[in-house]
Amino acid sequence: MKNYFKNKNITILGLSKSGISCARYLNSIGCGCIISEYNTETSYSNEELNELKSLGIKLEVGGHKNETILNADIIVTSPGIPPHAPVKQLIKENNIKIISEVDVAFLESDKPFIAITGTNGKSTTTKLVSEILTNAGFNAPACGNIGLPVTSLLNTGIDYFVTEISSYQIDTSRYFTPEIALFLNYSPDHIDWHGSKEEYFKAKESLFTAKNKPLYSILNANEPDVKNIDKKISNKVFYFGDEACGNSVFIKNNKIFTSIKNKKQEIISLKEIKIPGGHNLQNIMAAIAIASILKISKEVIKNTIIDFKPPEHRLEYVDTIDGIEYYNDSKATNCDSAIVALKAFKDNGCVLIAGGKDKGTSLDEFVQNLKISAKAVVLIGQATERFETEMRKADYQNIYKVNSLEEAIDCAGSLNLAPVLFSPACASFDMFKNFEERGKAFKDYVSAKKNSK
Repeated sequence: MKNYFKNKNITILGLSKSGISCARYLNSIGCGCIISEYNTETSYSNEELNELKSLGIKLEVGGHKNETILNADIIVTSPGIPPHAPVKQLIKENNIKIISEVDVAFLESDKPFIAITGTNGKSTTTKLVSEILTNAGFNAPACGNIGLPVTSLLNTGIDYFVTEISSYQIDTSRYFTPEIALFLNYSPDHIDWHGSKEEYFKAKESLFTAKNKPLYSILNANEPDVKNIDKKISNKVFYFGDEACGNSVFIKNNKIFTSIKNKKQEIISLKEIKIPGGHNLQNIMAAIAIASILKISKEVIKNTIIDFKPPEHRLEYVDTIDGIEYYNDSKATNCDSAIVALKAFKDNGCVLIAGGKDKGTSLDEFVQNLKISAKAVVLIGQATERFETEMRKADYQNIYKVNSLEEAIDCAGSLNLAPVLFSPACASFDMFKNFEERGKAFKDYVSAKKNSK
């Protein structure tokens, strides 16, 4: 559908990395573009903003003017703007076409997309798939929600868009149809954006069940909510986690196998996998499923997994100080992600640093897992009081409350009990701009602490 945007006036909602990338591309093909940002402050420098203006891209900061919306032929929305935002209601009332940045890339490219979604593990799996394909000789960068805008890769000669895609991006897309779509797992999250856990799941599910379905769908066989989507899919379905499902990737006798058209093949022994945690075995099986569909050789898959290092801020080893190891898991913005991290430490225990902007979800399972894995908990941020109340209610008492991340790191290390795990189980927005900034702050302070010795 090339030339879909030819001679169109485009309004892009959100002065974000993806919004700027999208504006640059659309401007380059002759569209009239304006980026409209609701907030008055921006993280971009005047030099960067002036450079956009020099290209002919208009900027509007501090609110969305009615005429900016009503004069647009097409709106491209930032995934962060929720459906209930007033600007979205204005667009709906005036029947203006609204799409996502991912839609723009899909409509403008004839290259295949691989879409990876789920509540947890998306970035790790996306990076692993990208590295497998790269090692197989393809130009297949990881993009999308992982940090690199999809539109920035248009006209760059790539072979595959290996795309991490969030529920926000799925919900705001109208045309996006990947060749391969993977559903890693599901647990309630982003309820404030979607309105309910049912709407959150519906958004994820729609990637697989919408009118334009993927050619291949890969589902988690161990999660009934995810697996049962197969009843609504008419195209080819693969599974990971259970040999009994047919075309699948599974663990047996401490090895990972594929079974495709009843032909079984051993891919790798678990003892050869260096990244920690049972959740990463799930991510690895899912990546193997994608690679198998694309007929990547066993040798490339295996060697890539052996050499693979997870993305930054995901159970990332930082340093050891006075015999205490420090791990940065800032990407754990919900309880389920933190539970995954806690399980990786259940044998030897950890001192957990948690807290931030409370998402208000149930803490029951989280508290039960920290009772197993955490020898102590250090709490920070807005969530402190509710987290402490729920922990004490469950008879977990070894709790320390501090006022900053730096104090938390000092406190956790001084206990000298076990490795320090920073896995917040909360959003970062009460103290930091995003989980990346939060994770960097953790790593910087640990490094400074080590260097002061």
